[in-house]
Amino acid sequence: MKKKKIAIQVTGVKKIYKLYDKPSDRLKEALGLTKKKKYKEHHALDGVDLTVYEGEMVGIIGTNGSGKSTILKIITGVLNPSSGRVRVNGRISALLELGAGFHMEYNGIENIYLNGTMIGFSKEEIDRKLSSILEFADIGDYVYQPVKTYSSGMFVRLAFAVAINIEPEILIVDEALAVGDVFFQAKCYHKFEEFKKMGKTILFVSHDLSSISKYCDRVVLLNQGVKLGEGSAREMIDIYKRVLVGQYTAGGDEAGNFLEEGESQGGAAVNPELLEYGTKAAQITEYYITDEAGIRTTAIIKGQQFTIHLKVEFSEDVPAPIFAFTVKNVKGTEITGTNTMVEKAFLKSVQAGERKEVTFSQRMSLQGGEYLLSFGVTGYERDTFQVYHRLYDVVNLTVISDKDTVGYYDMNTTITVVDGNEVG
Repeated sequence: MKKKKIAIQVTGVKKIYKLYDKPSDRLKEALGLTKKKKYKEHHALDGVDLTVYEGEMVGIIGTNGSGKSTILKIITGVLNPSSGRVRVNGRISALLELGAGFHMEYNGIENIYLNGTMIGFSKEEIDRKLSSILEFADIGDYVYQPVKTYSSGMFVRLAFAVAINIEPEILIVDEALAVGDVFFQAKCYHKFEEFKKMGKTILFVSHDLSSISKYCDRVVLLNQGVKLGEGSAREMIDIYKRVLVGQYTAGGDEAGNFLEEGESQGGAAVNPELLEYGTKAAQITEYYITDEAGIRTTAIIKGQQFTIHLKVEFSEDVPAPIFAFTVKNVKGTEITGTNTMVEKAFLKSVQAGERKEVTFSQRMSLQGGEYLLSFGVTGYERDTFQVYHRLYDVVNLTVISDKDTVGYYDMNTTITVVDGNEVG
């Protein structure tokens, strides 16, 4: 049996960042003005091992902050590890965060030559590849405009076209395809299949579990800088879903030790830069999300029931408070939301000293991805609109999905296909 050739070998890699409370602490340490430790250590990666063989497509999944992008940057040489070793056999082409390797003032053509030169191609070699790059990108005359004028979709089209046409032996892609339209994504995944047939290696990070499941030979699961496991897509996705809903015990054995139903690993992650204002006649004192098992979490599996909880205290009489929540995408677009007035769920007056607990229960139909939750208590006093308390973008909500349709939400369509040749 022919021995598999290793394309990427990561051994015991750690990446530690020093977090300082204030810039002056960093300066004092750099100048040797203090012997006291002025920083906290954040382990973005903590002793990660990873082997990728030639011709494999390996997926990396994990929550935000798990270390996915960090390990890709270390493999591609963008970052240096704090300790550990990385060995790469083959020419790498990487599509990391949007804009990496592009000069915003240059036009598309100039950036193609810039990227090709950085990788080591001559002008003559890039000349021969140019038509293939432009054909795949398919952005028309925009290629002659500065890339700072591009939409995110045009940007990723050009970046991916460059990445796949420079004849890489190893292709690394980090979430970038998520901003492309569905037709371009299909085109890219078709290219992945071509690459695999050619014996090329692909390392792929994505929140799109349906693509991870369909295309990856093997999947690695990271969580808080630690590799929880690796194996088949189905096995790792199952553990990932448990991590997301707080039912996986960090530090469990390889088989996975899970919490009993009803146990919680903590409440919502709060945005430290939240916008908050209002008269405070009513104040939101607590807020959190629970899944259909009643477990507090900030990650909900698409199709499952979930509940948003608000606890509100009143310091003044309020004639008819309105309790509300709004969901936005990470670009700030309001996707959905509702309130007790619209739903005709609560139309009573409240007296000073009272407390109310409000729950909004619904089924998750949003596409997989990251969202932001905002809450509010408002009302009308003699036809004047009053804001008692608003919390904007206060909680990050992750929707995990293994089937995403087009747009913001899933209409849960039922499809039937019958034989049109039958005589009815």
